Amino acid sequence: MTTQSASLSNTLSSKFLKPLEFISALLLVVIIVMLLIGVVSRYVFAIPIIWIDEVVSLSFLWFAMIGTAIAMYRNEHLRLSLFLEMMPAKIQGFVHATALVSIAAFLIAMIHPSIIYAQEEWFVKSPALNIPNTYRVSALAFGFLAMLCILSVYTLKTVTKRNLLFAIITVCAISAACWLGSSLLFTLGILNIVIFLIVLVALCLVAGVPIAFCFGLGALSYLAFATTVPLMVVIGRMDEGMSSLILVSVPIFVLLGCVLDATGMGKAIVGFLASLLGHINAGMSYVLLGSLFIVSGISGSKVSDMATIAPALFPEMKRRGHKPKEMIALLATGAAMADTVPPSIVLIVLGSVAGVSIAGLFQSGVVIAMVLLLALAVLARWKARHEIMDQVTRSSMPVIGHALMIAAPALVLPFLIRSAVGGGVATATEVSTIAVLYAMIIGQVLYGGLGWRKIYDMLVETAALSGAILLILGTASAMAWAITQSGVVQSLSQFLTTLPGGVVSFMIVTILIFLILGCLLEGLPAILILAPIMFPIARKLGIHDIHYSMVVVTAMNIGLMMPPIGIGFFVACRIGNTSPDEVMGAIWPYILALIAGLVLIAAVPWFSTVAL
Repeated sequence: MTTQSASLSNTLSSKFLKPLEFISALLLVVIIVMLLIGVVSRYVFAIPIIWIDEVVSLSFLWFAMIGTAIAMYRNEHLRLSLFLEMMPAKIQGFVHATALVSIAAFLIAMIHPSIIYAQEEWFVKSPALNIPNTYRVSALAFGFLAMLCILSVYTLKTVTKRNLLFAIITVCAISAACWLGSSLLFTLGILNIVIFLIVLVALCLVAGVPIAFCFGLGALSYLAFATTVPLMVVIGRMDEGMSSLILVSVPIFVLLGCVLDATGMGKAIVGFLASLLGHINAGMSYVLLGSLFIVSGISGSKVSDMATIAPALFPEMKRRGHKPKEMIALLATGAAMADTVPPSIVLIVLGSVAGVSIAGLFQSGVVIAMVLLLALAVLARWKARHEIMDQVTRSSMPVIGHALMIAAPALVLPFLIRSAVGGGVATATEVSTIAVLYAMIIGQVLYGGLGWRKIYDMLVETAALSGAILLILGTASAMAWAITQSGVVQSLSQFLTTLPGGVVSFMIVTILIFLILGCLLEGLPAILILAPIMFPIARKLGIHDIHYSMVVVTAMNIGLMMPPIGIGFFVACRIGNTSPDEVMGAIWPYILALIAGLVLIAAVPWFSTVAL
């Protein structure tokens, strides 16, 4: 890195990024405080404050777009890097440069439509506060500009002039060819979906373009070169995809996961289960699975769950003769099992996109996770048949009681979340704010507390991760709209509803699609793209929404952990500090156990609907 680029990077960090981090932290605090005030006023004083939702909506979109800029600076936008890393070093540099130029092209193309969109929204007034919607949607234009500035500095810092020049020429040449050939593209009809929304998106994924921008580039290119639809539609769909009040619970549950990890509440739960089950054969495997099941109900984040549990259990499991590759395999598939346990972010997003009851998803998700838990526990017991149990003693009742006293305040939290949402007492968003407040107070009083600096860092971390997730939701919404408007959904619906075998064939196709896309797209994007397409077909065939949702989410979670591409698989290997090549062979029996559970769930709707 040259002295000039280093100086530019430092200036960006101190004069531009730090204020953004502070504003994002402040906005998240405002959102949580407003929601808490709304809950108290509604349930305690029976006086709803109608303008709170408008303040939260305005703050949320600004929080999301500032978060996308912070994620850009931290290089935390979700992407598939496997294929890029397999390329020769000389090609890697050019492909990396082309990926960055492609992202820049998308951002540049979005700036003008987002400004026009903000201007047109001036005439739309909020019902309670009576302020123009421009104040809210201006966040989109600001976010695109901020990301473009950060990306430009990063590109100058990491890309050689030669690779950058060739990348710009390549992207401009492809764009010019599409523009000049637009008259031909107009005649291709639905084939353009294959060209832009399958081939182009796939090439961007292979090149290491973050998933959100892959979807954005696909939708943008399709509308710009193969239709007469104005590009402002992409902005409108992104706004709609990112602005649902249901999604406000996503960053708050992400923050809850940070609090759980920082206070040690997760470790307290692990300690209690270890005192209860640690003395039996395969006991530590059961503790790992049980901890993932319970902790997942607090954090809503697979990465947080695995990072909390692995360090607490792996040393003892190694002492008992478990191989690292087997431990990582159980950790990864256990995290996939637990992702239907509320407050799963995937379930919240699915409920928002597909119009399915989130309370129903939360109730059903616990039962489905238990089915998968049993499948993994049976395999874990067989795997642990040669476990070394020397010097392993049963914990005394006083020790178990002491561990329970320490873990009890943390154990209350998942039951609070599930019962409140499942019983219809409060929405997922309201419960998330109550859970954060509870965790903060309990963590401060009983688990060592949190310093102000740590809280600030967690707020900023939440902004970055939430921004990356929400940008995917926005661009995937635009891409899903483009697919729907093309007419391909109607053709696909007719094909799938007339498959020989009816419901059985449709379920098999669903499982295969979501296993594959779960590997490639990190779950959420697969749901966002396909839910608007697949759910109407499932309803036509008479499949219960909750049952179909559980099949979709379970298949997607399994795909996420399937080697050699599944992103979750590599995350688990990184957390366990073990080579993916070593774990790859060990994980397949556990994957097959989950697939067996998935087939049972798909074949027997009772598992999905019994808790409703």
